[in-house]
Amino acid sequence: MTLKGKRVLVCGAGGFIGGHMVRNLLSSGVASVRAVDIKPKTEWYQVLAEAENLVLDLSEKRNCLHAAQGNDIVIQLAADMGGMGFIESNKALCMLNVLVNTHMLLAARDCAVERFFYSSSACVYNGAKQLSPAVIPLREEDAYPAMPEDGYGWEKLFSERMCRHFEEDFGLECRMARYHNVYGPFGTWSGGREKAPAALCRKVIEAKLSGKREIEIWGDGSQTRSFMYIDDCILGTRLITESNVREPLNLGSSELVTIDQLVTLVEGLAGVHLKRRYNLLAPRGVNGRNSDNTRIQQRLGWSPSIALCDGMARTYHWIEREMNQSSRLPHHAGVLERYATA
Repeated sequence: MTLKGKRVLVCGAGGFIGGHMVRNLLSSGVASVRAVDIKPKTEWYQVLAEAENLVLDLSEKRNCLHAAQGNDIVIQLAADMGGMGFIESNKALCMLNVLVNTHMLLAARDCAVERFFYSSSACVYNGAKQLSPAVIPLREEDAYPAMPEDGYGWEKLFSERMCRHFEEDFGLECRMARYHNVYGPFGTWSGGREKAPAALCRKVIEAKLSGKREIEIWGDGSQTRSFMYIDDCILGTRLITESNVREPLNLGSSELVTIDQLVTLVEGLAGVHLKRRYNLLAPRGVNGRNSDNTRIQQRLGWSPSIALCDGMARTYHWIEREMNQSSRLPHHAGVLERYATA
């Protein structure tokens, strides 16, 4: 199937991935886009005037029914989440995301939605397979036997099962992607919810501007990760949504780096060399995680391809511009002002 000509609901549209998704859909021939988020519109990262923009709490079923009514496709990205510092300290809040997912699935069923996309996470994977920085890339079957990340990972894995059983029991066509560390412009870069690429860009810029020439790194810097640029995430999400693949698919780059290597990359973009202080008591997540893209290549003939150096350059320069104007304009208001009529 194709999304062209379809009426599409994007849940979590005021967030990082959601804002990019709405922009992509509006430029590619869909019939309409309904964009929904719990945050006030002044806090959305991108607001597109061509979409129907609604502020709704999707943890309540009546709001989910209102959002889903009249739509053909649901793209469910809404979640209370953030980087490792947030999800390790807010396990209950992350688990409560199950209300949004459950009520949206019920609403999609009751409103005769054609297809439901669910954004899962690499946090569903068995922790025993992520103990070493020299990690073997994670295959989709490595989610079982289940031992996901506490809180956020358990909720994601449970919601995957909900999607599977709604398809089996009610005939609701579901598609699922396990996102691996998505980054890029128009996302969170401060406040505690930011992820490693944005946090390191901010820290390096702060060190450069202050002249202190030092940076705090959470953990010992040896942790390994792969990071997927937002453009790859949006394209992969659309391909999976339109495909006939019913099981969850990895959606992430396979370009593995250590956190120390990521810091070095950002230092190069900034033209500085910083003294590194390692905070071994800070949240650091698993020791190693990488995406095995064999299945998405086999089933869809595609996998993410934007190199980390290219994506980080775009991200760094966007955050640098945001920080340069932050003393004059609140972060969210600046984004809103520039993109409300884009």
